[in-house]
Amino acid sequence: MATRTDSRPEPRAPLSRERVLRAAIRIADDGGIEALTMRRLAEEVGAEAMSLYYHVSKKDDVLDGIADLIVDEINEAVDAIGLAARGTAWKRAVRTRILTARQVLLRHKWAPQVFESRSNTGMAVLRYHNGLVGLLREGGFSYDLIHHALHALGSRALGFSQELFDPGNQPAEADAAAMEAMAAELPYLAGMMAEVAHDDPDSTLGWCDDQTEFEFGLDVILDGLDRLRARS
Repeated sequence: MATRTDSRPEPRAPLSRERVLRAAIRIADDGGIEALTMRRLAEEVGAEAMSLYYHVSKKDDVLDGIADLIVDEINEAVDAIGLAARGTAWKRAVRTRILTARQVLLRHKWAPQVFESRSNTGMAVLRYHNGLVGLLREGGFSYDLIHHALHALGSRALGFSQELFDPGNQPAEADAAAMEAMAAELPYLAGMMAEVAHDDPDSTLGWCDDQTEFEFGLDVILDGLDRLRARS
C-alpha cells in the first residue's frame, strides 16, 4: 500500500539575531548594500517588520552585526592558513593573510563600504589585527615599527583599499565627455586616467581597487617595512 507523502512545508527556523543578520548578508550579496532595508529584511525572514526589533534595534545595529559576521568569516579563513612568520618568513605570512582576507571581501563586495561607515570597532576586527600584530612580532618587528606598519597599511590590512575618489556610475558617453572636459584643465590627471584600465571586474572591490593595484600597493609597503625591520 502506498504511503501518503506529507507535503506540508518544512517549518522555518525560529527567528534569531544570527538568522536576521545572515539574511541581511544574502540581501546585500544579491543586490548591494542599497538593497538592504528593514522591510526587505522582514520579507526575507518571513516575519513582520516589528518582529525584527526584538533581535536588531535599528538598521545601524544590522550593519554593525553584518560587519562583525564578515570579519568572523575572514578570521576563520586566516586562522586556517598556518604559515610560519619567524624571521624573513614574516612577509609571506602577512601577505597571505591579507590576500586571504581580500578573497572573503570579493565574495561580499559591499562590505568595505559598510566597514568605512562604522564608528565602532568590533571585537572581530580587533582579533583580526591582533593576529596580524602577532605575525609581525614573530618576524622581529618592534611594537613601535608595528604601529607605523598598521598606519601605513590602513584599510589594506583588512583586504581593501580606500579609493582616491569615486567618479560614480556614469554611462560610457558621460565618461568620455568628462574626460574631454578634464583634459583641458587637468591634463596630467586626465592623461593618467586615459592610460588606466581595470579589466577584471571579478577582482575589483571599487572603482580603482582591483587586485593588481591592491597587490602593487601592498608589496610596496611590505618591501619598505622589510628594509626598516632589517635596520632596527
